[in-house]
Amino acid sequence: MSQAEREKHLLPQLAELTTHHRENSEGYDRILSSLGIARDASFASIADLPWLPVRMFKTHDLRSIPESEIFKTLTSSGTTGAGASRIYLDKAAAGAQTKQLGATLQEVLGGERLPMLMVDTIGIIKNRRSFSARGAGVLGMANFGRKHTYVLDENDQPDVEAVKTFLANYGDKPFLIFGFTFMVWQYLYEVAREHKLDLSNGILIHSGGWKKLIDRAVDNTEFRRRFKEDTGLTRIHNYYGMIEQIGTVFLEGPSGNSLYCPDFADVVIRNPETWEEQPVGEPGVIEVVSTLPHSYPGHVLLTEDLGVCNGIDDGDWPGKHFSVMGRLPKAEARGCSDTFQGAAA
Repeated sequence: MSQAEREKHLLPQLAELTTHHRENSEGYDRILSSLGIARDASFASIADLPWLPVRMFKTHDLRSIPESEIFKTLTSSGTTGAGASRIYLDKAAAGAQTKQLGATLQEVLGGERLPMLMVDTIGIIKNRRSFSARGAGVLGMANFGRKHTYVLDENDQPDVEAVKTFLANYGDKPFLIFGFTFMVWQYLYEVAREHKLDLSNGILIHSGGWKKLIDRAVDNTEFRRRFKEDTGLTRIHNYYGMIEQIGTVFLEGPSGNSLYCPDFADVVIRNPETWEEQPVGEPGVIEVVSTLPHSYPGHVLLTEDLGVCNGIDDGDWPGKHFSVMGRLPKAEARGCSDTFQGAAA
């Protein structure tokens, strides 16, 4: 949707969600009341909606469902002493996040499930009821592939023969690759380059912390260039998302270097001093907005990331497109791939 269509479509749904969460989450209601937001408040734009700092989910149990209806509890990948976010899903919420993630990815994957290389180890998804952010990401993406092959063995070492067998069987047609950014670089790119593997029919979906790659002088442009030159892989889509809005991903367009909002979500870039919305080209704090969270009040969240809106309705796809510039100063390091404890990480 264009940005004007998006605003018209999403604003009433988000306002209704705000009311829903106030009625069903005592903690959320107290927060909004303490901010002086009346129960019958109206909102003129998405940017007017009240936001929660994403860190609230580390320090408070916020849910809009009774404990008896909790179907799955997700935890974030924070690595410092602030604790992990806890996100509570009922069955309906778990089903909705999978469905909407699929609708987003269909834009680049098409309608059929493709053979899939998972740049991880199968051990990450052993506990089906309580997942880390990384495990939730792996399991969530697994739904969109078939003939899954894990790049790492149970000792977290590259299984080169398994990858070669996968490519021999499925590499002549489109196939899906998923992994967290640093792991994709270290355990797929470097292995593919060394063994001269042809990944030209792959479609790579990746996300996670860039910190370890920046330390190696590999940014997004270099990442894409090296994959193209050394493996033939050109269809690469980074995405931005977080466990506090599970199922909502902001996908990189085909041209690279800009992220786009799915039709059920939006972003607001806020001035860190006035909290007003920043104009195009002016950096600020990223706020993520989604109609997906029904079981917990996570529909309007102020992140701990800096970003900039690169344009509106003038990119690969309609709506706002933006870039993530990094973490706020003193914010917790929490990239999913940065928590990987493999032998060579």
